[in-house]
Amino acid sequence: MNRLHFLTSFFCGGLRSRHAARGLSARIPFGAALLLSCCLLLTGCSDAASWSGLLQETEGTDGQIPEGSMQESISDQALPSFSETDGYLKVHFLDVGQGDSILIQAGGQAMLVDAGTNESGSIVTDYLRSLNITRLDYLIGTHPHEDHIGGLDDVIRSFDIGTVILPDAVHTTQTYEDVLDALLEKGLTATAPRPKDVYPLGDASFTILSPSEQTAEEASETGDLNNLSVGIRLVYGSNAFVLCGDAESDSEEAMVQSGLTLKADVLKVGHHGSSTSTCSAFLAAVDPDYAVISCGKDNSYGHPHQETLDRLNAAGVSVFRTDLQGTVVAVSDGTNITWSSAPETEGASEPSGARTQEVYILNPNTMKFHRTDCSSVAQMKEENRIRFEGARDEVIGMGYSPCGQCEP
Repeated sequence: MNRLHFLTSFFCGGLRSRHAARGLSARIPFGAALLLSCCLLLTGCSDAASWSGLLQETEGTDGQIPEGSMQESISDQALPSFSETDGYLKVHFLDVGQGDSILIQAGGQAMLVDAGTNESGSIVTDYLRSLNITRLDYLIGTHPHEDHIGGLDDVIRSFDIGTVILPDAVHTTQTYEDVLDALLEKGLTATAPRPKDVYPLGDASFTILSPSEQTAEEASETGDLNNLSVGIRLVYGSNAFVLCGDAESDSEEAMVQSGLTLKADVLKVGHHGSSTSTCSAFLAAVDPDYAVISCGKDNSYGHPHQETLDRLNAAGVSVFRTDLQGTVVAVSDGTNITWSSAPETEGASEPSGARTQEVYILNPNTMKFHRTDCSSVAQMKEENRIRFEGARDEVIGMGYSPCGQCEP
């Protein structure tokens, strides 16, 4: 049994009780943790790993890996010159295949949000080193899924780390334990995200948007790690970016209802473009000009889903995709945003006047729509079978979801 299991046992044995109110947490220095771990050798408990044992209570201010180097996929010729003193905010959406990793630089400081899969660790660290980064002032692991935190242990061991922000979660994977081990080795603690907390980053700042206390409690009860995702709104001058990990519609709607400012120029699309995220209310509240989708080429999940692309297209949002364009970099001077490449058009719907008219069968009972030759159509009751001729996004706009069998 390793030291991580000992420490975890300590927190699941009573002190690890979510402390009646979410966000209250304990700070355990590495040496003390090791001593406590040894003392607990004979007690035993669940092996579930948790951020909670590493959380410190802090007060913020209210308010599939592609071949080749990621560096080769960046066309910096389109970007203004940039250095620590140039007065720019630079946001790198790294191509880590089917995962997320976002590097942010502002005023000589740097911040990393997620680090992709386990296989992405060296890719992320090499990328940071290529920019002469030796310290990350902030490190955020949005939630404990392998495609977001897989490379965090490599990052923690490779760089000087300032503030670590992680959601209060319980998980039992080796990937999750590897991250906790790396934190312990460096004597680092973590800060739980609290909506409205504001943190400075050079000349920029970011505000925690999610998860809300209620969303976090519900997500913990159901094991829905996506909705534990830490969401932030990054601001530099008059420009803003919203990045919310894999937060799905439940968390997005909670953000809308929170009263927090969500308006932004750029939206990092949730959950790699899955149809379970980027709900209409959230998209309307953020009202972005640009969106970035981070996903792997030809991934098995079908990300990004056409429903999401259609919603973005209908809202007039220009889309960038790491699966098609590699690493995407945005540079803000506080007023304007310059991109390393042009927006991607693959998968975007054509203008409404030129959309192909298709024939679909709608089932108002199940709120699904089908191709006319779908085997499910023959099994429908006559009263549940509606023939519709029009564009696919029109059907989706009516509230229907595509059949998972015929995939219209």
